[in-house]
Amino acid sequence: MTFESYIQIRERSEQLCANLETEDFVIQAAEHVSPAKWHLAHTSWFFETFVLKPYLSDYQEFHPDFSFFFNSYYNAVGERTVRNHRGLMTRPTTEEVFDYRGYIDEQMKTVLENGLTEEVEATILLGLNHEQQHQELLLTDIKYNLWQNPLLPAVINIKEYLKQEEGGWIKMKSGIYEIGHEGEGFCYDNECSQHKVYLDDFEIGSQLVSNRMYLEFIKAGGYEKPDFWHSDGWTWVQQEAITGPLYWIKQGGDISCYTLDGKKELDLDAPLAHVSYYEAAAYAEWAGCRLPTEAEWEVANRKFSWGNRWEWTNSAYLPYPRYQKAPGAIGEYNGKFMINQMVLRGASVATSPGHSRSTYRNFFHPQYQWQFTGIRLCKK
Repeated sequence: MTFESYIQIRERSEQLCANLETEDFVIQAAEHVSPAKWHLAHTSWFFETFVLKPYLSDYQEFHPDFSFFFNSYYNAVGERTVRNHRGLMTRPTTEEVFDYRGYIDEQMKTVLENGLTEEVEATILLGLNHEQQHQELLLTDIKYNLWQNPLLPAVINIKEYLKQEEGGWIKMKSGIYEIGHEGEGFCYDNECSQHKVYLDDFEIGSQLVSNRMYLEFIKAGGYEKPDFWHSDGWTWVQQEAITGPLYWIKQGGDISCYTLDGKKELDLDAPLAHVSYYEAAAYAEWAGCRLPTEAEWEVANRKFSWGNRWEWTNSAYLPYPRYQKAPGAIGEYNGKFMINQMVLRGASVATSPGHSRSTYRNFFHPQYQWQFTGIRLCKK
């Protein structure tokens, strides 16, 4: 690993923020999102905490309070800011956060140019993949935060609308398949170990559900009829007054949507995005179909290679057979979240280059819409 490959990933985080104003870096519109400033600092804190402090004998902290400010959820590391208070921290300033990033990068240059043990290199590789995860979260959080602004500002064009060809159903034969990561290349611990699963015959859609298809569900009263919804999903719809995907703007008979590039006309033929698991499951029920399991998705994806929206599966986020958490604080990265969440597969327009693979297991709580989450169907 070279400093050049390290800094290339690090610089992308700052490039994504190039069009933000200073005030944009601070806002936190909901507990489940974070300010842009926090993402930039937290990803630097990761390298400081797990690489520089343990492995650089003469390392001096940039600021003694930054571990408290920018730790996310690592209980083994120490106390941290309450999550919903991240947007209240006007200090340290955005300028100080950029100074912090520069300081960390200079120290990491020393580490990378002095030769690496396998252990250090593995930790740095995890840190870079962690940064890429946060690059996607950075974009989705910026979008959610700026969505609260009546001006609906445009800050970056990531080409959120993707075209897809008309498709049909792909038939997959029953059998014993292997899923999970095996071999060379990076993976997260939740992708291991590779194991066998039996799958019955199934048919899976070759394309994602489009905005046009989902609009039919809405017009058919999909949000008004409890028949299609899980109990928790129907409670969520009622309590939160949900009437459609996040970022759709209904004005009279017209529908537009908010993107990171500002307000746009809704492209009816583009893949649907920003729906929760509850909505995905309800739509599938209405359509006389179901969501694929993550095993079905992975087996089919290895053959046909799709994935331009994170796709909800019907699988709970649980450990694979023989799963082992890493020792210490790094072990908190994935394992502690294996409850009350659903698996998503694929990638999205916000995913960093080279940061997707067929075994990648993303996971969120079933009510969240703010990620670029879509729907692929299986026949019942």
